Amino acid sequence: MRIFVPNYSAPDNFEENVAFTLRQLGHEVRTLPERSNGWLGSRLRRYGRAFAERALPASASLFERQLLREAKNFRPELVLSLTQALSEETLDELRRLGVAHRVAWWGDPPANMKQMGLLSDGWDLIFLKDPDAVAKFVRVGLPAALMHEAMNPAWHRPLSSQANDELVVAGSFYGYRQRLVRKLIQDGVPLGLYGGRLPRWIDPEIARRHTGRFIVKEEKSRIFGAGLACLNSTSLAEGNSLNCRAFEIAGAGGLQLLEDRPTLRACFEPGKELLAFSTYEELLAHLDRARRFPAEMVAIRAAGARRALADHTYAHRLSGMLEIIAAR
Repeated sequence: MRIFVPNYSAPDNFEENVAFTLRQLGHEVRTLPERSNGWLGSRLRRYGRAFAERALPASASLFERQLLREAKNFRPELVLSLTQALSEETLDELRRLGVAHRVAWWGDPPANMKQMGLLSDGWDLIFLKDPDAVAKFVRVGLPAALMHEAMNPAWHRPLSSQANDELVVAGSFYGYRQRLVRKLIQDGVPLGLYGGRLPRWIDPEIARRHTGRFIVKEEKSRIFGAGLACLNSTSLAEGNSLNCRAFEIAGAGGLQLLEDRPTLRACFEPGKELLAFSTYEELLAHLDRARRFPAEMVAIRAAGARRALADHTYAHRLSGMLEIIAAR
């Protein structure tokens, strides 16, 4: 199948993992030009997009005009938009251009959608990772279905064993994560802090301890595997869903400490494939257990990696998606 993914690809981002896997599955795939993770997350780009959306509404369609030019040249059978809303006008034009399937897979918390987001006509299928959000979309007549995020075994795989006593924390340092990390610092927990550009309002002690390293692919997997454990906390917007880190840590053979939520049990077995916590005291108890019983943790790491490889790869997700599309 000829598939157009109208997103910028960067090392180990959602778009690269999807395009990489679709090509492995034998499809012809085109994306927007590759960019660096630094460019995609830059303040200048973020401020520019926000200004265009608020002050210059007409300029907000520049991206969609580029998308339509690419679609006209490539003539895809499927447009798969990743965490990117498209206007109803653009979706209608894609249909007129002969695009048989117009599909969205939203990898962020649904609460992060701006304006109408994906709540518009023109989509053939909408995949969301939060079952509660899926129910809301279906309630208003939209073709939504559940699809969790995933991991890519080409690089999210066990590459190291525990080599230090650090609790690894990787990702953006939004307010809730800062508050949690600050408590861990106050309680003397050794930390390995990783991620992209820190916000201007970062806690000074967190900034001092942060490595300044944005980790991807094999380096990410080595760091996840080498730590005592990996903390998986999520933003207040995440809701009843799992982030991609849940599957990447498991795939890398890291000992995952994950905030508990109902949807977790649809993907992993707490206590056997990862350790779930509902309180700060439970988190500290898991860390104490990990230090005192390392052999038990090795078994949990291995079980999590087996489960991720068996059920939670991008190949699993995309093969299932394409089967649904083919059946329509």
